[in-house]
Amino acid sequence: MDHIQALSTRVKSLTESATLEMTRKSRELRDQGIDVITLSIGEPDFDTPMVVKEAAIQAIHNNFTHYPPVQGIPELRKAIAEKLLRDNNLHYKPSQIIVSNGAKQSIMNAFFSLINDGEEVIIPAPYWVSYPEMVKLAGGKPVVISTSVDQDFKISANQLEKAITPLTKAFIFSSPCNPSGSVYTKEELRALAAVFEKHPQVYIISDEIYEYIRFGGPHESIAQFAEIFERVIVINGLSKGYAMTGWRVGYMAANLWIADACNTIQGQYTSGSCTISQAAALEAVNADPVTSPELNDMVRQFKQRRSLLFENLSQIEGIIPNMPDGAFYMFPDVSFFFGKSNGKYDIRNSRDLCLYLLSEAHVALVSGDAFGCDCCIRFSYATSPSLINEATNRIKQALSKLQ
Repeated sequence: MDHIQALSTRVKSLTESATLEMTRKSRELRDQGIDVITLSIGEPDFDTPMVVKEAAIQAIHNNFTHYPPVQGIPELRKAIAEKLLRDNNLHYKPSQIIVSNGAKQSIMNAFFSLINDGEEVIIPAPYWVSYPEMVKLAGGKPVVISTSVDQDFKISANQLEKAITPLTKAFIFSSPCNPSGSVYTKEELRALAAVFEKHPQVYIISDEIYEYIRFGGPHESIAQFAEIFERVIVINGLSKGYAMTGWRVGYMAANLWIADACNTIQGQYTSGSCTISQAAALEAVNADPVTSPELNDMVRQFKQRRSLLFENLSQIEGIIPNMPDGAFYMFPDVSFFFGKSNGKYDIRNSRDLCLYLLSEAHVALVSGDAFGCDCCIRFSYATSPSLINEATNRIKQALSKLQ
């Protein structure tokens, strides 16, 4: 039997993560001895705080190495509930918290618990690359709402209203957003909540993984609006704000019956998150972000890099950068270069442009089509200012060769 035919329809409907694909291509060039600057990875270039690492080491010495509860250790779920009250003024009981192997699993748990075959999930674009694929994996149908740099990549209440149908079951978005770095204000969220209030069949999945990486006012969660609170599923984790990507700890906070359903689902395919990682997460979650020297230093450096990248990109003819209010990404419009060529490479779309820049400038970026916005490409500025300068110089030179 042909190997492809033997695969399930489910897996054949999925596509490889564009960020992972670009990482793989970059490694292949590095293996050839080529100096590649990577601006494609969504990972802070900072180390996990020492106090967090020490908590994990102590957990090992204390033999905290046996099966944990599926939904997470009680101490961590209690700490997360306290964090949600402390930082977000959201009232959840520990029983409403499910700790998972990364925020990605928390999102997948939510989809598996809510989505039936053929039901629709509304996704504003640009979106994180995995959202549509995760919806499809759960048997749902992604419904995309397009935005542009002119809108700061944020949907309006009117766009949301028009996208809702009798088949709509859920809505998912991130704020701060990956890939644009855009942040919804309280008033913008209030307008969206007013629409959801009229459609009680729609559940709202709020991905707040970049909560602590903001450059403006306080973080605003759509869960703050009482009229829709029972239908909001808050997703968060330790990867971004605490520089703990490899520890794989995420969590959700939701209505108890949703949390119970996710506990059942998780119990059948991974069980609980690593005990050592949870011990480290407990230390991190208990730390007040306002007084955390590591977090404040990381945000300060990201803000400086944001300004540097914006200034550098603004000086390249044909690139229209956005000024993000959070996360560590910039998502400039590059459609000016579509239809151009250097004689060897023909640029028809954002993927062509990224492959050209990887080959000619040796800079790894991620094409906007992966995020539902083909006119843009994503820059991650989770790297040093010197590499940002070198990368943008290389890009400027490579783009100047396109006619």
